[in-house]
Amino acid sequence: MVPLASLLAFSLVSIPLILVPGPSVLFVIGRSLSLGKIGGLLSVVGNAIGAAVIVVAVAFGVGIVIAQSAIVFTVVKIVGAAYLIYLGVQAIRHRRERADAATATVSPKPKWRIVLQGMLVGISNPKTIVFFIAVLPQFVDYRAGGIPLQMLTLGTLFVAIALITDSVWALAAGAARDWFASSPRRISTLGATGGVMMIGIGVGSLFLGHGRD
Repeated sequence: MVPLASLLAFSLVSIPLILVPGPSVLFVIGRSLSLGKIGGLLSVVGNAIGAAVIVVAVAFGVGIVIAQSAIVFTVVKIVGAAYLIYLGVQAIRHRRERADAATATVSPKPKWRIVLQGMLVGISNPKTIVFFIAVLPQFVDYRAGGIPLQMLTLGTLFVAIALITDSVWALAAGAARDWFASSPRRISTLGATGGVMMIGIGVGSLFLGHGRD
C-alpha cells in the first residue's frame, strides 16, 4: 500500500500540473467548442482511459522502454501530434454541419467514436508519459514492496483528479458554445476555433523534449 503521506504529497504535485491548461485540457476545450458539452465530456472519459493505459504500462515496466528509447518516444510523440492535427482539420472542415446540429441534445458523432478518439489522444500524450515516468516513481515507497500496485494506485489518483477537473473545463467550454448556439455563423466560427486549437496543440507537442533532456 502507498503511505498516506505519499498520496498527499503526490496529490499536491499533481493538482497544479492538472489545473494548468496543457495539451489534455486544451484538447478537451477544443472538443467542447466543436461538439458541445456531451462531446467534451466523452472526450474527457476517453482521455482518462488513455492515461490509465499509460499508468498500467509504466507500473509494469513498459514505460521504461519509452523513457530510455528516444526513437520510441519520438514515434509516440509524432503519432499523437499527427492525430491531434487530423482531429483539428476535421473540426474545421465540418464546422457548418456541426453548427446545424448545435441545438441537438446529443453529439452528432457516435459516442463510442468520440471516446475512442479521446483515448488515442490520451495514450499518445508525451507530456503525460514523461510525468508518469519521471515524477510518479519518486513517490513510491520501495521498502514497502508491491511496487506495481503502488504505481497503479498513484496513477489512478492522478487520473481521477484529471477526470474531475477536465470535466469542469468541458462543461465550461460547452456552456460557452451553447451560449452562441442561437447564431449558426457564430457557432460555426467557434467550432473552427476549437479545430485551430487542436492543430496548435498537435504542432506544439512536437516540441516537447524527451524525459532525459
